[in-house]
Amino acid sequence: MKKFLLFVVFSIFTFHVMAQEKVVQTAGRDQLGQFAPKFAELNDDVLFGEVWSRTEKLGLRDRSLVTITSLISQGITDNSLVFHLQSAKKNGITRTEIAEIITHIGFYAGWPKAWAAFNLAKGVWVEDTTAEDAKAAFQREMIFPIGEPNTAYAEYFVGQSYLAPISCEQVNVANVTFEPGCRNNWHIHKATRGGGQVLIGVAGRGWYQEEGKPAVEIHPGTVIHIPAGVKHWHGAASDSWFAHLAFEISGENTSNEWFEPVSDEEYENLRK
Repeated sequence: MKKFLLFVVFSIFTFHVMAQEKVVQTAGRDQLGQFAPKFAELNDDVLFGEVWSRTEKLGLRDRSLVTITSLISQGITDNSLVFHLQSAKKNGITRTEIAEIITHIGFYAGWPKAWAAFNLAKGVWVEDTTAEDAKAAFQREMIFPIGEPNTAYAEYFVGQSYLAPISCEQVNVANVTFEPGCRNNWHIHKATRGGGQVLIGVAGRGWYQEEGKPAVEIHPGTVIHIPAGVKHWHGAASDSWFAHLAFEISGENTSNEWFEPVSDEEYENLRK
């Protein structure tokens, strides 16, 4: 049985049809079409074409979780597990989650099986591990927390940013962290009276630019005053994580107006 599972280690492709994900698999026919055509048909058309595609009953992420648990519990830690770990990553299971999943499995399926699975998972999530290590190192550089992914404003950013509210009394203050290369779109803080924003560099290196003016580097301790009505953007340098405190200045009829992203060409020219 373990050998048969090797035949399903080829790519699964998904596409959306009427808001339902359909899984297309060809590994069976590619590997066993001539030798075992019925097995190939069952593998491609039934297991993947029907069972995996029943996403209205159980999503791909959950199916990946169930499959990984089943394989590890049986002690199957060959290429078939690698394939399903890769699929799990594509289906949304994060590095932190897979570490917790395998740890949990270890208590029920056996510690050696968990060790073997971890050796494979580390390779699948290696890029995520590097990013997590860099994030953890950056957190040690500053006293303020990095916070959570800035999902509420993600559409106005190029790259990943994080938001940690620091205070909401008297003046709203937040710590905003940018991964290397991340920056927000051009925008204006609008107000009929008062308003605007103050930025104070906390850690790393970043950029601030007002429309029609050269960009200014931001380092820890750099203070940037942004009057209301000024079109601008700010973000990280391409080779550095960056964080700043953002102070929202009170005013009347305040709002933000967002514009186009900072183009790659504009951003690359900052280094010239």
